[in-house]
Amino acid sequence: MKGTLIDGVALVLHEDDTVATALEDLAAGRDVDGEGRMVTVADDVPFGHTFALDSLSSGETVRKYGEVIGRTTRDVAAGEWVHTHNIESTRGRGDVATEAER
Repeated sequence: MKGTLIDGVALVLHEDDTVATALEDLAAGRDVDGEGRMVTVADDVPFGHTFALDSLSSGETVRKYGEVIGRTTRDVAAGEWVHTHNIESTRGRGDVATEAER
């Protein structure tokens, strides 16, 4: 398997990622130990969805697969479900592309 398995329940696909992908439905309040980095899941996170590994400020770049997948539309706490309610895609949008994408 490529990536890093954390606590048997989530996958970090690249060392630069700011999110982890849930490998099963994760209930809010669950502690996930990612190689010495403890993250408490803040929201119910459905299988295949992502949660923040660290706190992210509004407008901050979100990375998955080692690539920029979007930017936050508000502050996101570590462990919070990361989805369309708190990020927007920047992929293919030259009007909002970040420097990291160029």
